Amino acid sequence: MSDYAVVYFSGIKRGFSVPSVLADFSIFGIDIEIKFYGAIIAFGFLLAVLFGGRMAYKWKMSLDKMVDVLIYGTIFAIIGARLYYVFSKWDYYGAHLSEIPQIWEGGLAIYGGIIGGLAAAYVVCKVRKMNYWNLLDIATMSLLIGQGIGRWGNFTNQEAFGVNTDLPWGMWSEKVAEDIMRNQELYAEKGFSVDPSLPVHPTFLYESIWCLLGFFVLYLICCKARKFSGQIALCYGIWYGLERTVVEGLRTDSLYIAGTTIRVSQALSAALVVLCTVLLILLLRKYKKNPQPIDGIDYFLEEQLKAEAQAEKNEGTQTEIKTEEEKEDVQNN
Repeated sequence: MSDYAVVYFSGIKRGFSVPSVLADFSIFGIDIEIKFYGAIIAFGFLLAVLFGGRMAYKWKMSLDKMVDVLIYGTIFAIIGARLYYVFSKWDYYGAHLSEIPQIWEGGLAIYGGIIGGLAAAYVVCKVRKMNYWNLLDIATMSLLIGQGIGRWGNFTNQEAFGVNTDLPWGMWSEKVAEDIMRNQELYAEKGFSVDPSLPVHPTFLYESIWCLLGFFVLYLICCKARKFSGQIALCYGIWYGLERTVVEGLRTDSLYIAGTTIRVSQALSAALVVLCTVLLILLLRKYKKNPQPIDGIDYFLEEQLKAEAQAEKNEGTQTEIKTEEEKEDVQNN
């Protein structure tokens, strides 16, 4: 297969040559190929980390602890994303075990990554005495940056597209057409059809725009209307869940619950929206009835700091009194 695709959009007359390989070279006789898919995801990850680091500094969070969360969270996010995808397509990977580690070819499920990363972050927060919910508020804003940029990796691979559309931004390429023709039997089994000669929804683009817009919305909420730890994480669940519930229904490459036509990510997204909405409403009502300051990210609560400062002051005062009494005793003697 060619390392590039000529992509056409319905509303644009000319085609765009989109490469899938960024660099191809040899070192000491070893052939190395760097794909745009991996490079774009890495770039999105880097921007997400830089934003998270900036927020951690602003919130006076220990960068040493932040690095621990970043390392373990990243490792288990990648593992979780790949395992989620592999187990959902076990009929294929069970017979091609050697392909399971080949994440550079695509096949990372975002929900698996979120589950793996959050689980690892929870353990690290417990060990390092960090406020997990405050950390999630930073992480979910960062995640939207990574998702919004990373989806363009799907574009270079010409994957994560949808069913046919006659909209002006409908997309078509030979790679897309070939993929559609290979999967006609699967489409029929799941109850829909796709014509390989017609444009399709660029669903990767929908999610990219929604995630980047969501970052600005959540950041604004964080700056202007954040009332409690975990509020931004709940807003993320609602924002991203709404998009995924709708867009997942357009995609042709969805993962399904075994033996059904129910799309895993669509069902999970709908449930996430309901759960996060209910929790957000309940917690905002609780805050309205009994407003409380937001906990410190390292569990150093404001009241605790004041108590420690007062204790130090009292100890200093007692020391001064004792010193004065000793001086008086010396003078009397």
